Amino acid sequence: MKYEDIVKRLSVVPIFKELSAKELDPIVKIAQARFYKDKMYVFMQEDPLDRVFFIHSGKIKIYKSDLAGKEQLISVLGPGEMFPHAGFFRKGKFPAYAEVLEDAVLIIIPIDRFEKILISYPELCIKLFKVLGEKIVDLQGRLEAQVLHNTYEQIILLLIRLCKSNGEKVGGLYKLTTQFTNRELANMIGTSRESVSRTINQVKKKSLVSQDENGFYLINHEALEQELFY
Repeated sequence: MKYEDIVKRLSVVPIFKELSAKELDPIVKIAQARFYKDKMYVFMQEDPLDRVFFIHSGKIKIYKSDLAGKEQLISVLGPGEMFPHAGFFRKGKFPAYAEVLEDAVLIIIPIDRFEKILISYPELCIKLFKVLGEKIVDLQGRLEAQVLHNTYEQIILLLIRLCKSNGEKVGGLYKLTTQFTNRELANMIGTSRESVSRTINQVKKKSLVSQDENGFYLINHEALEQELFY
């Protein structure tokens, strides 16, 4: 990838968005671009944590796996997003697996060199903390959903959350841009595939959720919120 292409991609990443070309230059100089084919692993859970990634194109699936091999899908990330968010200011290992869902070009920055730049540019640290803060709020919301809501409500909350993280506005609906199986949706909130299937059928009958000809979910965000809170 050319220098100009890396600049173009990094300049729209939230923590770099307002930097001038001069301020962005030292970051671009330590960045490398790499192509990953579908189904490849960017890193494995417990690999040494030494890099941070920014998605130029493609989609990345982030998930955890326990000793029994059970998966918990954390998120599906697209262009402009960074991962892992747990990679800064700590030593250790990657906390999850990162698998390519669609052929991807990733921009890779070594964490140790990036942290030196962050120290030189305090405004970057502030932006990074804001991004990390948003992730913490999201995790708090997930925990609250598990504690305060029944399974039906948890699945509705998940669909609402996916509208924001993996959806695009199409008319008055949100279209999920990633095709999730019922098993993957279940793994996101620690429930059963059967529970998800049953709930999806229920909200379809109420015309709150449908699918297009290619199988992508179309979600009436406002109606789902009313189903949950009224």
